[in-house]
Amino acid sequence: MAQRYVRVKNYQGQTYYGLLQLNRTVVVLDAPPWLGGKPTDIILTADSYQLLFPSNPSKIIAVGKNYSDHAAEMGTPVPDEPLLFLKPPTTLIAEHQPIYYPYQSERVDYEGELALIIGQETKNCSINQARQKIWGYTIANDVTARDLQKKDGQWTRGKGFDSFCPLGPWIVREINADAKITTFINQETQPRQSALLSDMVFSPEEIVSYISQIMTLLPGDIILTGTPEGVGPMEIGDRVRVEIEGIGILENHVVAYAQTPSINQENPTLPK
Repeated sequence: MAQRYVRVKNYQGQTYYGLLQLNRTVVVLDAPPWLGGKPTDIILTADSYQLLFPSNPSKIIAVGKNYSDHAAEMGTPVPDEPLLFLKPPTTLIAEHQPIYYPYQSERVDYEGELALIIGQETKNCSINQARQKIWGYTIANDVTARDLQKKDGQWTRGKGFDSFCPLGPWIVREINADAKITTFINQETQPRQSALLSDMVFSPEEIVSYISQIMTLLPGDIILTGTPEGVGPMEIGDRVRVEIEGIGILENHVVAYAQTPSINQENPTLPK
């Protein structure tokens, strides 16, 4: 099994990056792994920490319509170049934390995606150089208030609600380009989404190079690489599960969002 890099919080409130072991203990690193973090003598037992989203980025950059079948189901052509948008870091939640269904929306969709973690400051890099800038890979769900996205004509509100970017559960260093990505709702055995990562219109390296011509990427930044065909609505009470071969499973449940929520993104609870 590939080494799994995690970010955790112990019950004293201290946050660490670490290496997840098969027995679920975590070997603590002395820095984020993409900044050269080395193992320490600190080991957290399986019952002594909470799993967090695995990177705490300066920004989340996402790519729209990066699978041709998804562009077709949205009724639009495949873009000639990567179609970019931003999600705020406050959208991030970890595995098993709740996706809050905003009261402003009547349709909230799942969008399972491969996410890239940037390992070093990156500006104006070539496609060939981009491979060295990608430190690792994880799973994301680009949750979208579809009705608000269409209403607004731009994507900030529809993509930007708190809890709209489940991420994790961990990072791996390598992934097969032909790995399969699938999305399931509840206990369904037939996936709502199923595709190969190689079906992307623009490869991860092309995406990183393209973005780096526009903005400087910093260590720990997250790039969402687009979702396959089959996006659809989630309902309050649903559980959504995104799987990528070679990484694992990211599962979250959907709950109602109060009009005056108060969320701690590291440990969200139901709004009071």
